[in-house]
Formats: sequence, structure tokens, C-alpha cells
Amino acid sequence: MDPLLVITNSGAGTADQEALDLALAILRDGASIEVASTANPGELDGVLHRAGSRRIVVAGGDGSLHAVVSALHRRNDLTDSVLALLPLGTGNDFARIAGIPIDIEAAARLVLEGEVRPVDLIVDETGEVVVNNVHVGTGAQASRKGHRWKRRLHAVGIGKVNLGKVGYPIGTALAAFHPPQLRVRVEVDGEVVNDLAHPVLMVAVGNGAFIGGGTELTPDADPETGTAEVMISRAVRPMAKLGYVLALRRGEHHERDDVQTLRGTTITVAGEPFYVSADGEIYGPERSRSWRVERAAYSMVLPAAGHGVAPEDQP
Repeated sequence: MDPLLVITNSGAGTADQEALDLALAILRDGASIEVASTANPGELDGVLHRAGSRRIVVAGGDGSLHAVVSALHRRNDLTDSVLALLPLGTGNDFARIAGIPIDIEAAARLVLEGEVRPVDLIVDETGEVVVNNVHVGTGAQASRKGHRWKRRLHAVGIGKVNLGKVGYPIGTALAAFHPPQLRVRVEVDGEVVNDLAHPVLMVAVGNGAFIGGGTELTPDADPETGTAEVMISRAVRPMAKLGYVLALRRGEHHERDDVQTLRGTTITVAGEPFYVSADGEIYGPERSRSWRVERAAYSMVLPAAGHGVAPEDQP
């Protein structure tokens, strides 16, 4: 077994540390490991600088995985890296679509016994990466509002049951009352699929299916296909907005007549100023942004093909 470099978040709480200790005990039985705690990008870059050929185990959630992948991409070290994930976040959306068990002990055993497979990455024109999902419009509005609720609710819970994961649903509901209506031009692989004459509620580009702790935004997205799923919602009328939000919570929004889904490798959104939520990080306002899929950009330790944990079976 290759030696492991386990990267942790120094700001993790007591419950996370207890789960991490369980995982580390399992990993030590099967491999040589070093645990490195990081608190900021500078510390993370220093740890990755001495990673060498070791497998990198990210102990954290979607934000931690994004930070490590982004740092490796900036260093031009991502292609030769093998990553694994111990899902200790609030939402763990990438783990859900990748079939990585949310149960920390099962996830640790997967690190030792799983299959190394290539996975895709979405990269924008500035070089910023998207591991899981990027969206504009009411999705970004929901993320902005949901992030505040996530912080407020994160400390409320008993044991492993934490209310932080309901932050995004709350944000979605709040955004439905005052959602942005955007006039943007959307191109997928050079073809215009929405023009400025047709306002949109939101546009999402998915490498993974889930956001916000289990909301299935781009249900057919898969980080091993070489393409991204693009979802465009044109539910801009008042009742249509509400219907869209309710359908989104049921995972049925893609069945609506005012929702379009398609696949592609290059996606451009341009028009009125808009905010962007990329793996939960908010930026903007922007007037234009483009993304491309980098197929097999890096490797991850995943369940053997056909033996993953079904998303509906994840907590």
C-alpha cells in the first residue's frame, strides 16, 4: 500500500476529530501515514509541496476537496496525483455522487481497498476549478443565503446529526421570494441554447449531481463521463418559480417543460451581471464566464466500478 498524506482542517470541531480518529486508526493498520493539519492556503501549499508520490487523503467536506484540487491544479501537480476522501463535511455532495460511503469507518476502508480511477474536472477561463457543480441565478442566490443559515445552524445538533445541511434548502426557499431573473446567452459546445430574449431563473453546470447536502440539481451528472450536465431553468413567472423550487426539492425539476437539460464539454454564460456559486464559493458580479471539462484530470480512490454506494442509500 502506498504511503498516505492525510490533510485535515485545523478548524474542525470535536465531533469531526472523533470521527477522524476512528478513520486514522483504520488507515494506520494498512498503511504508513502522515497527518498534516492546515488552516489557510499557504499552509496547504506547503504541505502539498512535500507530498511527493504519496496518496493524498482529504479529511473534510466539499470545500476541503475543492481547496486541495485547486492548489494541486495551480501547482501543475494534479495530473500525477491520486486523491482519496474521508467525508467529514456538512453536505458531502461529491462523496454522494462518487459512491464514497458517508460512514467514516467504511470510507477509511475504501481508502485502503478502493480502485484508483480517473475523474473529470471543470475549469473556467481564469484557471479556477470546479470539482462538483457551478451555477448562476437563483442557485447562487440560494447559496449566498444558505451559507449564512448553514453557519447559524452548524452548531445545532446531537452527535453526528447536524442541522447545518438544511442551510441550502432554507436558502432556496428564501431565494424563491426574490430570485434573480437573468437575461443571459448560454452556449454549449458552440451552440446557442438560450438567447437574451428568453430570461432564465438559473443555469447550472454539473460535474456532480448534488449540491447543498443532497439537493439533486443536475441528476445525470457523472465525473467520469468526460462531459458536464447543463441545466437551464426558465421558470421566471411567479407561480412557475414556486413550482420549480418544490420540484427541485423532490428531484423532479428536470421533468418540467420550462427546464432544459443537455450535455457538453464547453459552456459559456454571458449577458446581464450575475453571481456565481462554484463548489459553494460565491463570486461576482460577472458579465461573462466560460467553463470547460478536463477529462480524466486527476485520479481518485473510488469503489470498484459497479460497487459504489447508491446515492439514495447515502444518509
